[in-house]
Amino acid sequence: MGQEFYVGVASRILIFALAASSLNLILGFGGMVSFGHAAFVGVGAYTVGILMQHGVLSAWLGWPAAVLTAALFALLIGAISLRTRGVYFIMITLAFAQMLYYLMMSLKTYGGDDGLSLPGRSEVGWGLDLGQDLHFYYAVLLLCVFVFLGLQRLLNSQFGHALQAIRENEVRMAAIGFPVYRLKLIAFTVAGALAGLAGALLANQGGFVSPSMMQWSQSGMLMVMVILGGVGHLYGGVAGAVLFLVLEEVLTTWTIHWQLGLGAVLLAVVLAAPNGLLSLRLKRRRQ
Repeated sequence: MGQEFYVGVASRILIFALAASSLNLILGFGGMVSFGHAAFVGVGAYTVGILMQHGVLSAWLGWPAAVLTAALFALLIGAISLRTRGVYFIMITLAFAQMLYYLMMSLKTYGGDDGLSLPGRSEVGWGLDLGQDLHFYYAVLLLCVFVFLGLQRLLNSQFGHALQAIRENEVRMAAIGFPVYRLKLIAFTVAGALAGLAGALLANQGGFVSPSMMQWSQSGMLMVMVILGGVGHLYGGVAGAVLFLVLEEVLTTWTIHWQLGLGAVLLAVVLAAPNGLLSLRLKRRRQ
């Protein structure tokens, strides 16, 4: 279309599709309702930003570091949170996310509540300049393809089947000898790692990281994306991210109260397809 703006929008959609799908892994396939998932996105973003402040510009170092750091935080938070259930699990994940949010707000060395500006995008070499939106888009697209292929294999593996069985009946799975706690912790850690990758990409796209990336409202937005697309569908996060962000772009051109229109669409989707947009496709196949 000859419009670089749309390339940037497409990159943003892919990044949020990755973040929403990481939440869908534990929410849709593991039955873990986390209201602090955006914290891992923020951890990944800040890891890249802080490394850049210290002169580490290579994507080959910064992006894996973001994944590993977010995975470590997810492991520690999950090890505590997964000892609780139901509303207590929701509240404790929210509490940890808010703790990280206020921690970054207080670190004036890295911008505090003003955020942290990045000197540029990460460098990958091989003649590719991620400073160009088109090159960055293809890098994000390639990563998303690998991630979704990996998720598909993971969910179709013995681990994935066990995780979904735990979602259906945790007590029975524990009774027949499955290490329920360990399996849920692994899934929680993997989801945090993928969210960290999304955070690293989001920081690169915007050239800026802020504590607001960790706020509960951002976790709520990811949850809305998953609900819109389809909880428990592999590409539910993708469909939800596309619908949410495209609607945001369209509605903001008409009114500053775009959340009202988005809320109406969410209500319509929940009423017409309680299991998300992708469930409509399954209904048509059955008919």
